[in-house]
Amino acid sequence: MASIFSKLQFWKGSSLLPGLWKWIVALVCVVTLILFVVGMYWSNEPGQFDVVAEAKASASARGDVGDNKPLVVGYTTANTLYKMVDTLLNKPGGFISNDVMPPGVFMDNMPSWEFGVLVQTRDLARAMRKEFSRSQSQSTEDVNLKVAEPQFNFDNNSWALPSSESEYKRGNKEILEYMDRLVGNSRKEPAKFYARSDNLVDWLSDVSTRLGSLSQRLSASVVKVRENTDLAGNKSAQDASHNDVFKYVKTPWSQIDNVFYEARGTSWALIHILKSVEVDFAPTLRDKNALVSLRQIIRELEATQESVWSPMILNGSGFGILANHSLVMASYLSRANAALIDLRSLLEQG
Repeated sequence: MASIFSKLQFWKGSSLLPGLWKWIVALVCVVTLILFVVGMYWSNEPGQFDVVAEAKASASARGDVGDNKPLVVGYTTANTLYKMVDTLLNKPGGFISNDVMPPGVFMDNMPSWEFGVLVQTRDLARAMRKEFSRSQSQSTEDVNLKVAEPQFNFDNNSWALPSSESEYKRGNKEILEYMDRLVGNSRKEPAKFYARSDNLVDWLSDVSTRLGSLSQRLSASVVKVRENTDLAGNKSAQDASHNDVFKYVKTPWSQIDNVFYEARGTSWALIHILKSVEVDFAPTLRDKNALVSLRQIIRELEATQESVWSPMILNGSGFGILANHSLVMASYLSRANAALIDLRSLLEQG
């Protein structure tokens, strides 16, 4: 006991202990700085890509078409779906939403951006399985798309057994097989893609509801009184719950930046999908004189991708001194949604 006591006294009076603590503190500071820098790098949003160039490069690399042959209808849209998922998985930091280790576990803006892209990926995969690849309601589902669509709907927060990445990769593998079948570069039955106006209208209807929801959530960055219009236009309509004549709506301050980046991810995905639609549905859009309307929607969405120079998403009170980035984003999405509604009206006309 005396020897142990003497050793404790030695360490207590030793100059090694303060020096050790200095090294520990310095190491923690260095690790924190490294994680901060890596987190900043991972937070950079991927740039836009040329949907036609990517489709041609993919077709050439896989031997689906020659250099001078035009792409078949639907190939650009299918490849855009594949490329968006590939971007989610292979951008700096990879897929961050399911990270359980730093710095990913401390990040929330990039996971929100990923979720915005993922929602549009899921909607497009469902539209391809349910509408674009089928000639009528009684036709059979495509063998690859009926596997790919559930894979993209897998939980985005699962990190193991199985991980989100492994399920999304499997979905992308099915999309590649569908693309091969689309051009007849497979021993299996050729795939189909029907670029009809009614198919496009159904998918645009889903996009409109997504944009409408995001616009409302963005606008609620400031407290608003909203009239209850849930049952407007139908006297006999009923609701399961009792709702007041009006209500106050407000997005929690901790969620404002998350909603903003979800909207940026949604817009990023829609820009590419709509550019693919412009290619694959070109005859239909020209027949309805709707190409200009589609391009206007793309322009409105491209405005949402401008650089954010502020170090944080500001939440000013509308006409107050500080800016309100959410209201600016809501303005662009609302205008895009309005143009989208006009586009749907044009396509529905005979």
